[in-house]
Amino acid sequence: MILPGKGRGTAEGGGGGVRRILRPEVVLARALRRSMRYPEVLLGQRLRGGATGLRFLRRHPVGPYVADFHRPDARLTIAVDGETHAQPAAQRHDRSRNRFRKDDGSRVMPITATDMVRNADSVAAATASLVATPLHHPADGPPPRSGED
Repeated sequence: MILPGKGRGTAEGGGGGVRRILRPEVVLARALRRSMRYPEVLLGQRLRGGATGLRFLRRHPVGPYVADFHRPDARLTIAVDGETHAQPAAQRHDRSRNRFRKDDGSRVMPITATDMVRNADSVAAATASLVATPLHHPADGPPPRSGED
């Protein structure tokens, strides 16, 4: 018997179970998806619609970082960087992120917010061509291992 206010479907009664603990980058990514900046919105619109028709994950956790846009099958992360990325602390963070992605066998395409606002269509076209370019050509042999070039 279920008493009023207790049991299934109510906030008071709970439902048992264990509350999941999310990684900090997942929590951050969810919050950032709700507050995208204008250059990121422009790029997202250009990538989804129009000639490219590409699908990217928005504000997706990739390792300890949150990518602005991520395409797993192309192993491509797009970073839309604003003015704050000119500061030394942000530049160290960006170098660390780029090194992490390169060691992972992926690539990062940094885009300045200014370029995105001025040339949104050409940036989207460059992104589409980069997605179409494979990271590895099978005829070249196996890809290099991490640390080998």
